[in-house]
Amino acid sequence: QVRLVESGGGLVQAGGSLRLSCEVSGRIFSNAPMAWFRRAPGKEREFVAAVTNSGLLTSYAHSVKGRFTISRDNTKNTVYLQMNSLKPEDTAVYYCNADGTYYISNTYSPSTYWGQGTQVTVSS
Repeated sequence: QVRLVESGGGLVQAGGSLRLSCEVSGRIFSNAPMAWFRRAPGKEREFVAAVTNSGLLTSYAHSVKGRFTISRDNTKNTVYLQMNSLKPEDTAVYYCNADGTYYISNTYSPSTYWGQGTQVTVSS
């Protein structure tokens, strides 16, 4: 059984930073592309960032490029999202996704493996 547990969310002022973590249990992690998505109140879920199984390739939504960094530690079965220069519009529940499809076009199609989400609130 695959299980994803996110942590690291919280309340931060605009301009601040947070680092989210997603620990994966199960047998897929080292071979699985990983990604972060978010859902803001009243909005659809949207893609944030993805990383290939090796960690060598990453992709980002335009809205977070240059501010967020996705990384992974395969020895710890964990993927991270370092979020800097946070803005109020980054406020959302952030979800981790495992074992989706990372396309050569640098896009990511999610799988059915989701975490429970972690709340990020950025105050102005």
